[in-house]
Amino acid sequence: MNSDSNHRSERSTARAFWVTGPGEACIRDTSVQHNPLDSSEPWVVVQTLWSGVSRGTESLVFNGRVPPSEFDRMRAPFQEGAFPWPVKYGYANVGRVLEGPDELVGRTVFCLYPHQTHYSVPASAVTPIPDGVPPERAILAANMETAINGLWDAMPAIGDRIAVIGLGVVGLLVSWLASRIPGTQVTAIDSNPARAKIAEALGLSFKTESSVDTHDLVVHASGNESGLSTALGLAGQDATLLEMSWYGDKSVSIPLGAGFHSRRLRLISSQVGQVPPARVPRWTHRKRLQLALELLQHSALDHLISGETIFEQMPEVMSRILAGGGDTLCHRIKY
Repeated sequence: MNSDSNHRSERSTARAFWVTGPGEACIRDTSVQHNPLDSSEPWVVVQTLWSGVSRGTESLVFNGRVPPSEFDRMRAPFQEGAFPWPVKYGYANVGRVLEGPDELVGRTVFCLYPHQTHYSVPASAVTPIPDGVPPERAILAANMETAINGLWDAMPAIGDRIAVIGLGVVGLLVSWLASRIPGTQVTAIDSNPARAKIAEALGLSFKTESSVDTHDLVVHASGNESGLSTALGLAGQDATLLEMSWYGDKSVSIPLGAGFHSRRLRLISSQVGQVPPARVPRWTHRKRLQLALELLQHSALDHLISGETIFEQMPEVMSRILAGGGDTLCHRIKY
């Protein structure tokens, strides 16, 4: 057996993180499919360097809170298993191409792949990381995509007064992007005072609460019902409220009485699975991801990574990583 055959044999089995029950997980051996003979395009074999835990969505998956109505829509691109469990889930994977087309071999790439030591996918499923973006920061690409999509849905304008409630990774990225629009006044709001230091590092104005109701746009990303009620109260006359939280199977009550109608508030949702209709003629998912990676060249965004764990320790620490409250933002997994 030659050297290439030896390497291929070694890469036929990988180690992957699986959710096996409510709050339960393990690492399993899993087979790696190499380029099928009937494939119409080349495949790549990728060795994972880092992956990121998307705290909001992965918490719902880890605790079995994906509602049955969303089982199909919530599938990650390379998910295995089915909700509620067992399921191999995740979508923030950064690795190095070991096999594939010459122009990709040796490149560091991002892929919407679960937490796994190595894997094989069609070459079109990986996106090369720009030279100015460190691989360990590139795990933020999926969250950056979500933030981009949210602002595309909300359509903020020059000079807008914007409030963002809930400073998890997505809320902080939305705040940071919005603050770079000329003339905007962005207030980043979170009840956790520990977020002040991170907001300051991103050049944001931070508050733990606000009662100003003259905002042109309010973005809610806290994942809490009370935060959504607060967001409604901060919206000015004829303003837009963008809801970016996803509550899974939890029912949410919000006050749509009082001045909601007389103030002509506009409540809209955003979901990263689809490019906003107004952008579809010119943008694809791949182009949006390329934009997200380009925007990660700023070193201040390293403040959004709040911890790191070795891959093999994931089953033991995942509950702590995903626990509500606390100071966890994006947790990085090292391979």
